[in-house]
Amino acid sequence: MMPDLSQVGPAVDPAAPVPVDSKVPAVVFDHVSKTYGRIHALSNINLAISGGVTGILGLNGAGKSTLFNLLMGRCRPSSGEVRLFGIDPWKDPSPYARVGFVPESEKLHDWMTAGDFVATFARLHGLGREQAQAEAERVLTFVGLQENIHSEIGRFSKGMRQRVKIAHALVNDPDLIVLDEPLTGCDPLARTTIMNVVRELGRMGRTVLVSSHILHEIERITEQIVLLHHGQVLALGNVHGIRARLDRIPHRILIHTDDANRLAKTTLDLEHVHGVLLPGEGKVEILTHDLGAVHSALPSLLVNGGFNVHRIDNPDDDLESIIGHLVGGGGA
Repeated sequence: MMPDLSQVGPAVDPAAPVPVDSKVPAVVFDHVSKTYGRIHALSNINLAISGGVTGILGLNGAGKSTLFNLLMGRCRPSSGEVRLFGIDPWKDPSPYARVGFVPESEKLHDWMTAGDFVATFARLHGLGREQAQAEAERVLTFVGLQENIHSEIGRFSKGMRQRVKIAHALVNDPDLIVLDEPLTGCDPLARTTIMNVVRELGRMGRTVLVSSHILHEIERITEQIVLLHHGQVLALGNVHGIRARLDRIPHRILIHTDDANRLAKTTLDLEHVHGVLLPGEGKVEILTHDLGAVHSALPSLLVNGGFNVHRIDNPDDDLESIIGHLVGGGGA
């Protein structure tokens, strides 16, 4: 029983020459659209990405999976052209020899050891038996599974299984790594480990695309994002720059406390606070254009005032709220 190769695109000849040109972007979407009947999954996408980690952000149904499916050759664009390292892979599949892909769906063989599973993919990339085993040990060590190389995958936690998938995508020493929702279902420790692996790949100069629908996860990995919404690019670039565009819109800080009335009166004296609401029992909502400044001032105010605070939230800080602001619909 061999590993399922349906996750990759057109067949790759390991012996085929792969052109290398550092001046050509790793990924280009040139006026790309994809429709399924009357459904417009992607509309006129124009992107050029090369080097480091880029987060592909979007709510469920935004088009992230379709973007990756087009990139990996699992479907053709309805119009426009996708290029890998300057080449249309449907005309010449050789660029896939430089790509590693981790799909969201989980297709592992629980009866295999981690080492055997990864070594099998190394053999499929043209490595000899001993070289494949050495490469499997190298990439499994890289993702922190050096003590589990000879353990069966069926005994692994979700986070360990995700790291096996990342390791198998690295056996061909790829220049482009595509990770589709790699943190889904992982516990906090596993998330941190995977984030560290992704950041290290970016520091090594690889081009890494990682998708998520959770803003703070991507922010812990990279500052460079592409924000998709209803199949279109809503924003791209530095996440801090995108947040700066929202500064004209009041940010909210929601504090849960036993003394809401007194806290409301006290916070009105803070610089950068231009409004305070009492949205419900035991809740104080602060309105500000400078979220960072108010958060910096809050700890001393709360401690000096002797306030008993149960929780502090930023209702406008999730992806849905930011998308709402950017499209002019207000926060969630």
